[in-house]
Amino acid sequence: MSIFATKRTAEPVRHAFQLSPVAAGCAVFLSVFAGSAYAQAQDNTTTTTSATSSVATQPNSAEQTAAAAEPTPAGATAQPNVATVQVTGIRRGIEAAISIKKNSSSIVEAISAEDIGKLPDQSVAESISRLPGVSAQRGRSSGKASDISVRGLSPSFNGTLLNGREMASTGNARSPEFDLFPAELMGSIVIYKTPEASVIGQGLASTIDLRTVQPLDFGKRTVAVSYKKTRLGVKHPDGLPEGDGKRATLSYIDQFANRTIGVAMGFTRYEETGGGQTTFNSWGTAEMAYNGANVKTPGGFGYDTVVDSHERDGAFASLQFRPNKNFKSTVDLFYSAGETGQKKTGFEGGVAYNGGGAYELPHVLSTATVSNGVATSGTISNWKGVVRNHYEGSKDDLKTIGWNNELKIADWTTAADLTWSKATKLASRYETTAGIAGRAQDTLRYTNFNGANVTEVKYTPGSNYADRSVARLTDVMGWSGGEASPQAGYLAQPYVEDTVKAVRLTAKRSLELGPITGTSFGFNHTSRDKSRTGDEGRLVIAGGPYAAAAVPGSDVAFAGSSGFQVVSWDPRGSLGSVYQLAQKVDADIYNKYWDVSERINTAYVMGDLNGEMFGLSYRGNVGLQAIHTNQRGGGYVIDKARCVGNTAQTCPAQRVDEGDSYWDVLPSANLSFDLGNEQVLRLGMAKVVSRANLDDLRAGQNFGISTTGVPILVGSGGNPQLKPFRAKALDLSYEKYFGNKGYISAAVFYKKLDSYILRIPRPFDFRPFVTPTTPLPLTGPYAGSTVGLFNQPVNGDGGNLKGYELAVNVPFSMITPYLDGFGAMVNHSDTRSNVNLPETGFANVAGDLTSIPLPGLSRKVSNLRIYYEKNGFQIAAAARKRSSFLGQVSDFQDNAQLTFIKGETIVDLQASYEIQSGWLKGVSLYAQAQNWNNAPFLEFTTDEENPSNRRDYGRTYHFGATYKF
Repeated sequence: MSIFATKRTAEPVRHAFQLSPVAAGCAVFLSVFAGSAYAQAQDNTTTTTSATSSVATQPNSAEQTAAAAEPTPAGATAQPNVATVQVTGIRRGIEAAISIKKNSSSIVEAISAEDIGKLPDQSVAESISRLPGVSAQRGRSSGKASDISVRGLSPSFNGTLLNGREMASTGNARSPEFDLFPAELMGSIVIYKTPEASVIGQGLASTIDLRTVQPLDFGKRTVAVSYKKTRLGVKHPDGLPEGDGKRATLSYIDQFANRTIGVAMGFTRYEETGGGQTTFNSWGTAEMAYNGANVKTPGGFGYDTVVDSHERDGAFASLQFRPNKNFKSTVDLFYSAGETGQKKTGFEGGVAYNGGGAYELPHVLSTATVSNGVATSGTISNWKGVVRNHYEGSKDDLKTIGWNNELKIADWTTAADLTWSKATKLASRYETTAGIAGRAQDTLRYTNFNGANVTEVKYTPGSNYADRSVARLTDVMGWSGGEASPQAGYLAQPYVEDTVKAVRLTAKRSLELGPITGTSFGFNHTSRDKSRTGDEGRLVIAGGPYAAAAVPGSDVAFAGSSGFQVVSWDPRGSLGSVYQLAQKVDADIYNKYWDVSERINTAYVMGDLNGEMFGLSYRGNVGLQAIHTNQRGGGYVIDKARCVGNTAQTCPAQRVDEGDSYWDVLPSANLSFDLGNEQVLRLGMAKVVSRANLDDLRAGQNFGISTTGVPILVGSGGNPQLKPFRAKALDLSYEKYFGNKGYISAAVFYKKLDSYILRIPRPFDFRPFVTPTTPLPLTGPYAGSTVGLFNQPVNGDGGNLKGYELAVNVPFSMITPYLDGFGAMVNHSDTRSNVNLPETGFANVAGDLTSIPLPGLSRKVSNLRIYYEKNGFQIAAAARKRSSFLGQVSDFQDNAQLTFIKGETIVDLQASYEIQSGWLKGVSLYAQAQNWNNAPFLEFTTDEENPSNRRDYGRTYHFGATYKF
């Protein structure tokens, strides 16, 4: 049987070798899971459930299935014919996925909702991370899957679409964070690993299309409601209190006026307060004078208890109007607004080291017990401790509107699509200090120190810092200079705003011209404007430099694993009531403020292919995109020599605005050969690009004389002339299908990176920005010269990226009817790159390194999911594993930083039961467990066996019910 649905009669297809599911499955299992049985369970994690553009129906013909599998033009919907799906639950998602993958012209992976508002995981990122060649980085604060890497490339190399349209984002990257998309509002997700000319907004690694449901794809009115309770931080290694949460969802789909009007709406709300996490920051060891000799003591310490909170409201609506077979109009609306926060309650202080402020006197060690030069215990006088109550959080919202109109005129199908998307994000970073005001001192007793065990030392402050009469809000240490510049805390409130507008015109028609069976043309104009502004500065308490205020409330909390309690409060809303803001600007703060605008015009032509080559039937497409980009970046130039304070008057800045324009011509071709017996060989070739992160396009910079080494002017900033990442891609995939029930696949890929964006210092003449008061080097080879080194993102030569992917997705009933209901999905990928970036371009990467690997690249990624579904019962166990990689986190100054993250395995479990008959038919009860194996989040510098930072999250349990009618 031919796997292709063709429009023309072809000669009999030559059948390739016959492949049984048992033999195929064994072959892939052996290649992926070589090793012991225990290693298999640990090293190989969950695979994919795939997608369809309608979560409730499947196309009822091969042609319609193939159409549904093609890249979705903006606002496009499925064919009007409706068929009733006979399978439910896990198998529904799997079979819809296989239908998409099987009938696509390109190489795709996909996920489908198992039912209305029910993706197989709690979040979009978690579901995506189970696909072949896809991996997720957990957020450092939440422990949940957040950033997605495809085929070893960083998240910024992915293009992310909503119903085929580009969206605004709230971060420095172009694509929005996946946290903005509640899983309940998604009908399906399709990842295109090979590009097609008709898809706008593609990425170099992949294009991820998030799809909401379309109401006219459904055969009848459908309503679903669900409610869920959550327990977080269960079985935490430190025994901290658990967190809780709740989640509610409503979905409504209906058709009116003889199915000419369709309406779909979805609403979801969730709230979570995480369980406590403990962190410890060691200041190392040092020496102090005691009885005429130097003895070894701890350097200092910092303890924190961290509690996360998350709230989000999400909604979507789709209105379709199809009065006849020649016209269709669709309006899509999407809204997401939420608040994410992290509250830290902690305590810090020096032992050998002074806290670094103007108010703390030199420490004195007394009553010490000394053994072999180590002061195993002792008392520190002239000491001050600091209670920390910090809050780091943000409020964001994303609004997207799309309007698509499709009109058939004779042999032509034309479409016009409009997009408007806006995202905003206001972050708040409160840092507050409490303790003994002014120059008054305290004492500290420590015990149980052996010279190396800095994490096990017991500390006992002389005062009770859980007493609000002792610990008061004040400038405890004088960290900002003391009396002349009091600082009882710090507040930073960066604000990001991004607006995307687009218009797209397309036309397509059938054509008989050799192997070309159809052609399509299109033009897209995208306008994007993004900016980052904000306020930050010292928090000041009125009444002079030693002024103090009572800590609001009566809460106390343990400071991490210190064993003692401190005062606790939430500083949000305290500006104006407790503190005044002394606004601060300096070179580093100016560098955070920027704006970027882009005007991108894309024209494309694509031909659909259907023919025979080498005695094999094939189909596919070939096309070309021509893209013209006009970009401009704005920012500030700061001469550090003239920046003598932290106000606008004492640190003057010069506004600059620069830009560039360029063309990219991107050919692409996808061919799928029918090998017979439901076997397909796919070939993809293309040139691909990914544009730089928007903050890299800013025009700002700062410069001054280097204070280390040879005197020379040095500076850093953005690059408005930056061109995209560019690459050539070659993909080959073999796929064997067993109807829509299962498949195995093996794929290889190769990407030649023609250019890569990296930060490196380069020679630069600062003459345009030098003033008569700017000091120049006085000695050395650069004496009197305005030429120096400027560290900025530039386009460098690339390298290559290559790898392979293996996947098995089969129900065990194909092996024997005794295993009916059981099934497994397994995949494994291995990716390698010869690209090593100079460590000098990433000053935030610690360690003795001369080069670093590609950010986001895990060499090995594995997934496993085993399930049972029968008679209303659904049980699944899943695991995902990735090897160590260079990831990205945010630092305390709201800047993106690179850090090495140790490889991990995450195990998830789920079980549910749907009542099959009676008045409760349609009710499902379910329970899920995430991070069942309590996997920690570990960061390291050079040796992954010696982590520099550890976060434990415990397990997360979900219990809920769904009712569909």
